[in-house]
Amino acid sequence: MFLPKYPDNPTPPPAHTHAPTDPAPVRRALPSLPVDQKAVAASLVGGVVLTALLAAVAVTAISVAVVAVVLRSLLREQHRR
Repeated sequence: MFLPKYPDNPTPPPAHTHAPTDPAPVRRALPSLPVDQKAVAASLVGGVVLTALLAAVAVTAISVAVVAVVLRSLLREQHRR
């Protein structure tokens, strides 16, 4: 009396089946770029120059900071006298 009534076919067939209409797109390889030795040398020299400039800026900033600290301490001692 209190038992549920199940349908005869509990899983109905799917109304729509997914079938691919177009085949998967073919991926093409990228064309190879000709790289000569001059381009490699130019990029290498450019990288070295940029790295040297960055190092020079860093050394300059550190030296300016050290000089500022030294001058500040000298001026502070002069004002205390």
